[in-house]
Amino acid sequence: MTERLLPIALLLASNIFMTFAWYGHLKFKAAPLFLVILVSWLIALPEYMLAVPANRWGSSVYSAAQLKGMQEVITLAVFAAFSVLYLGQKITMNHLIGFALIAAGAFFLFRAPVTP
Repeated sequence: MTERLLPIALLLASNIFMTFAWYGHLKFKAAPLFLVILVSWLIALPEYMLAVPANRWGSSVYSAAQLKGMQEVITLAVFAAFSVLYLGQKITMNHLIGFALIAAGAFFLFRAPVTP
């Protein structure tokens, strides 16, 4: 069971770091761009240290397409929470519909292959 859950936990943690690296600076628009880029790189380093093992170890139980689909759904969930809790923005019905369509695509990555 750990071999299935560990990659998910690592992808979740890595996405939290990456969301802060990519969007956290939006609260600090007065900060110089160079400084924002440098801080984002420093935040992204731990993200890579979590994402690479997640995908390496996850590939023993998931296909690459499944790992990518999982990562996209995790990214959207983390981003939605980040957007509301950190940036103070609202999630609209259009956002939810778009996220649901992406999640539906990930669902099909986990279905048994369709044979002709």
